[in-house]
Amino acid sequence: MLCSSLAAAAPSPIQSDFDDDTVLVTLPASAPASDGVPSSPEAMAREVQKLISEARRSGDPRFLGYADRLFKQQAGQALTDELLVLRATLAQSLHKFEAARQDLNTVLDRSEAPLQRAQALVTLANIELAQGRYDDAKPFCKQLAEERPGLIAASCLAQVAARTGGAKPAYKKLAATTRFLSRANPQERMWAQGTLGDIAAQLGQRSAAEHWQQVLSQDPDDLYIRAQLADWYLQNGKPKQALAATKAYESVDNLAVIRAIAMRQVNHPNAQALASRLRERFDEALWRGSMLHQRDLARFELDIEQRPENALQHAMANWDSQREPQDTRLALRAALAAQDNTALSQLRDWLKQQNQSDARYPEES
Repeated sequence: MLCSSLAAAAPSPIQSDFDDDTVLVTLPASAPASDGVPSSPEAMAREVQKLISEARRSGDPRFLGYADRLFKQQAGQALTDELLVLRATLAQSLHKFEAARQDLNTVLDRSEAPLQRAQALVTLANIELAQGRYDDAKPFCKQLAEERPGLIAASCLAQVAARTGGAKPAYKKLAATTRFLSRANPQERMWAQGTLGDIAAQLGQRSAAEHWQQVLSQDPDDLYIRAQLADWYLQNGKPKQALAATKAYESVDNLAVIRAIAMRQVNHPNAQALASRLRERFDEALWRGSMLHQRDLARFELDIEQRPENALQHAMANWDSQREPQDTRLALRAALAAQDNTALSQLRDWLKQQNQSDARYPEES
């Protein structure tokens, strides 16, 4: 929960007196043309998939809102398995994890379609991995390997092993599998490369950047991988490379925060301007009660505003629901900076329970 002082923060006073021809907001060029309901479940699935893909490509959460609106228009109507998987994917993106689980389990209970079952298993495993529930993720990974063997299933199992004490053998096994299945489809190969990059970074290996660069060479707008790479550059004392990796992505919160930190490190003349824009952006999000990326706000408070107590509040609120390595690292850094032994003990106890170590964590550096 946000502290009262932060929750009350608001942007500049709201202006309500505008000329008739004043442009208040510019909608994305690919926003839906109308509020019309798609003519069939197949048409709706195509539209929702397009909106989710655009949200991932651009980092613009409005596309998630457009997709959510489509589902609300279908409230009370039975949804196909494909639409249930897409609604779960949307819920996952909106951090509504329990709602996502319900839809995905419904698909697994009733569907015999191999593709929908595979997508449901992948998404369920990803949710459990993101929340640090590795004992729950592993059975989904195993089931995926049985029903749809390949690099995505292998990556799933590798992530579970890496985050529970088996990073070195997990990396070796996945790397060997990737070489053996070198003719797998491009999406599966890039998925495996992204996972190899994450495990390599966990092990402190410089090859992490090479894996992530392979992904970006095929998909420059993979924002998750781009942020991983840019953050790796920062942590390894390469702020100029971080600036190059985040160029033209200032509209994406996590990339903009990384860019602002890199700018500060190199004394860039635009550092203060970007920091000011980010503060306005986060203040507005807090004022609206919309805080999908609390991790980004915590990072901004810690590394730009240098307010560790505020950073820790947001980092721990984020960590309560998301426990990927970058979430844990940020919470550890904020707890150390704020000298909060209670939070540190909570984090260390959890890491010990999971047998999890990571070269990116401050205590491992």
